[in-house]
This record gives sequence, C-alpha cells and structure tokens, in this order.
Amino acid sequence: MDRRKRLGLTQEALAEKGEVTTQFVSYAESGKRAMRPENLLKISSALEVSADYLLTGEIIDKDLLILSDKLRKLTPSQVRTVEAIIDECNNLFNQK
Repeated sequence: MDRRKRLGLTQEALAEKGEVTTQFVSYAESGKRAMRPENLLKISSALEVSADYLLTGEIIDKDLLILSDKLRKLTPSQVRTVEAIIDECNNLFNQK
C-alpha cells in the first residue's frame, strides 16, 4: 500500500496496471488473502519493485537494477543531479 501511494496510484489504477482486479489489490493490501506467485509478480512489476521487497521490505539486487534502469534513461546532467541528491540524503541520514 505504501509503495502504491508513493507512486500516486489508486487501487483501481494499480489493478489495471498489474492486470488484476481491484478487489485483489484490496485483499492483498489488507492481508486477507495470500497471493499466487504469478499475481505477486504482476503487482511487483506494476509497482517497479522486486517481489522480495513486497514480501519482506528488503532491498535486493533486483531493486537496484530497477533503479539503474531508471537512471539510464536520464541525461548525464540529470544523473549527476540525482547523485547530488543521494549524497545529500546520505549526509542527512548519517548525522543522526
């Protein structure tokens, strides 16, 4: 649910993007039903994260590859801007 909201998606929009029903998304977010592996993969793809991230909240290599693919679409200048933002975040987080 957190990832969906961060992406600005409604349950309906995620269901459409993930090729599942809105009811399925609702049940999955509330934990009322277990997901079949194929549906977990559809939802993770629609949310642009690994299935592991959805299940455990852990960042794995696949998540880093997804980010890398996004960075490849940027210009060199944009990549350096993102790098500066990451560096600033690291500085802020390391101060705590």
